[in-house]
Amino acid sequence: MGAVAVYPGSFDPITYGHMDIIERSARVFDKVIVAVLHNRNKVPLFTVEERMEMIADSVRNIANVEVDSFNGLLVDYVQEKDATTIVRGLRAVSDFEYEMQAASINRKLYPQVETFFMMTNNQYSYLSSSIVKEVAKYDANVEDLVPPIVQRALKEKYRQS
Repeated sequence: MGAVAVYPGSFDPITYGHMDIIERSARVFDKVIVAVLHNRNKVPLFTVEERMEMIADSVRNIANVEVDSFNGLLVDYVQEKDATTIVRGLRAVSDFEYEMQAASINRKLYPQVETFFMMTNNQYSYLSSSIVKEVAKYDANVEDLVPPIVQRALKEKYRQS
């Protein structure tokens, strides 16, 4: 078995910034698991199952990427999957402090894990799931921000509300 990496997140919804990190990680690691977190501290727009479906559709052409979900501590999930690396995307310096703290506690809890930071492509440095939802709520065009399946899902969600 080769190098396995876990790319965790809420992905509510997945954006082209996330896709950039997934595609590049897939070139570095033998297997990348995109792991959707069941986050009890957030009220998501999409269910975990909906997010997993959108991610799976978006990565269907990347052979070494799989989609899963998890509860609890990330390091427990990483160990369960026999992964050696956690992948995290950084958009700006403001992301670094939080990510450094998370990487430090993960390393304390599971010394064998490494955190692999990737800078997002500059064209996506402003992009977040929150911004996408805010823009989509007002029926603005999000074509350049998210995969087609996410565009459709956002229209449907906001049409219902």
